[in-house]
Amino acid sequence: MNRRYFNILAAVLLLSFTGCQPTIEDFPASSGNADFTRYVALGNSLTAGYADGTLYKSAQANSYPAILARQFAKVGGGTFVQPVVDNEIGLFVNKRVLGFSTDCKGITGLSPVLAEGSPVGLPAALAPVGYPVQNLGVPGAKTAHLIFPGYGNPAGLLTQPPSANPYYVRFASSASASVLQDAMAQNPTFFSLWIGNNDVLGYALAGGENPLGESITQTDVFNFAYNTLINTLTSNGAKGVVANIPDITSIPYFNTVPAMGLVLTAEQAAQLNGAYAQVENYIRTVVGIPNFSYNISFQAGPNPFVVEDRNFPYPLPKAFRVRQAKPGELILLTVPQDSLKCAGMGSFSIEKQRPYGIPQHFVLDQEEIQNIKTAVAAMNTTIKNLAEQKGLAFVDVASLLETAKTGMVYDGLNFTTTFVTGGIFSLDGVHMNQRGAAIVANAFIDAINNKYGAHIPKADITAYPGIVFP
Repeated sequence: MNRRYFNILAAVLLLSFTGCQPTIEDFPASSGNADFTRYVALGNSLTAGYADGTLYKSAQANSYPAILARQFAKVGGGTFVQPVVDNEIGLFVNKRVLGFSTDCKGITGLSPVLAEGSPVGLPAALAPVGYPVQNLGVPGAKTAHLIFPGYGNPAGLLTQPPSANPYYVRFASSASASVLQDAMAQNPTFFSLWIGNNDVLGYALAGGENPLGESITQTDVFNFAYNTLINTLTSNGAKGVVANIPDITSIPYFNTVPAMGLVLTAEQAAQLNGAYAQVENYIRTVVGIPNFSYNISFQAGPNPFVVEDRNFPYPLPKAFRVRQAKPGELILLTVPQDSLKCAGMGSFSIEKQRPYGIPQHFVLDQEEIQNIKTAVAAMNTTIKNLAEQKGLAFVDVASLLETAKTGMVYDGLNFTTTFVTGGIFSLDGVHMNQRGAAIVANAFIDAINNKYGAHIPKADITAYPGIVFP
């Protein structure tokens, strides 16, 4: 090889290796025009680190505010303390883990099961932690709860309905304090606020049929509480970041069981059509409703589940007031799977010889879904408008999770909102797992960097665990 050719080859190789070097950030880490010295986080279970159906130590340690605080520490952020749950099983109830279970047909497969061991439980779970905390996320809290004095008063747990929250009882500074007061007592220089999910979620989780009267928060109540939070948190000059409310169809709890999930053979479809014809004939001739028809028809392949109809036009017993699910309606994750597989729920009860609709509290119908969407749209408008008025960073979590429905790639890994395998949500189908919390934390960081001219490094998503497979 001549020397001239060797020099050219060496130069080409040098350029090739240089092109493979990791990209170096153009700017060093900095806080921009924000001050993260005293950071407090306000919110609900999503802020607290609740996952897999409970609040437990490692998920709490990797809540999205805890991840944020670790990244803030690289640009001058101070101490961030959480009300630690010293238990991996849970605070009040056992967490869910992925394990093996056998269904009514004798088929064994992977599914969420309760973890072995005991949660902290009562009364120990209510014991005050004894130190100030910066993570003020309270599972179950609605927006107005954060401004309510006495929300951490143990005596309020005994009233009907309860006026206090057991999670806040653990770390409230006094029986008369509010979450907002405890936040302001720390004179925060920066805050995060992600609240409002529970203002619609309780209604949605109950299929709009909660016997305890769970309802969607009225818009004026939400607006008053949210304005109070933002005006107070910014009153001492603190900067902050707020996030909006995702659409419920982005959450596995509502999108895992398909409304068109009744898969039949031709023989099964014919049997069901015959069974409904007999019931219709009975209602016409014996009950005395001439020309009665369910307008229900089954065919080979996927069919809509049969559901209870709260707007049924005839005065029949509840068990007979059924229809087929309509496009876009949602079946909740908690619908009893064995009843669907072996007892005829969602089609017809052979044992009782009558229709067997999925109960209303496991279904969100079109009207209930529209109620939720209308409320969420109004609340999100309030959140975004106040962020703009106060010069706060805004995180569009709703768009983030909408994108995740079809998949998004982080650190070479594909993430979706699919239950168990999607990589974002925990095994309760509502709350994020630890990788999901890191994805959300990075979305917060993007918003903060853009708004305040900061250069906060993002979290390494692969450093956080997802769902553990046995």
